[in-house]
Amino acid sequence: MNKNEKGFSLVELLVVVIIIAIVAAIAIPNLLASRRAANEASAISSLRTIHSAEATYQATIGQGTAYGDLTDLGTQGLVDNVLGGSATPSKSGYDFDQVGTLTDVYCVTAVPTNPGSSGIREFGVGIDGVIYAGAGAGTIGCTAADGVITGGSVIQ
Repeated sequence: MNKNEKGFSLVELLVVVIIIAIVAAIAIPNLLASRRAANEASAISSLRTIHSAEATYQATIGQGTAYGDLTDLGTQGLVDNVLGGSATPSKSGYDFDQVGTLTDVYCVTAVPTNPGSSGIREFGVGIDGVIYAGAGAGTIGCTAADGVITGGSVIQ
């Protein structure tokens, strides 16, 4: 080799690529787990917001007896445009569904849009304001007749 030749050998480049691959293999699963945890925290926060909005709606517009659906809450400015923009909104990897839109009861469930990827647990809140978490698909339900969440365990 001449003294003026500069650069990296193939072995040196392969070592760098292997090191980058090892770092990526360690970092990517942790990143995905952090994202799922953030989505779950966002879903819980959204359910708290919905419960507060329902209480405000009942006390003001509902004249002490009626609750509103998610679209009503959005129209009144009690929840953001994402949660109040449609009957079944999606936010931060979770689909929200209000079951039992009878005037005197409500309950809302949050189910991962892509179970396992966007979130693992399901969540729900009813007229009692207690947030429940279920371990997986189909573990959270709602009794539309009385606004009570069925399944799961209390997280709040």
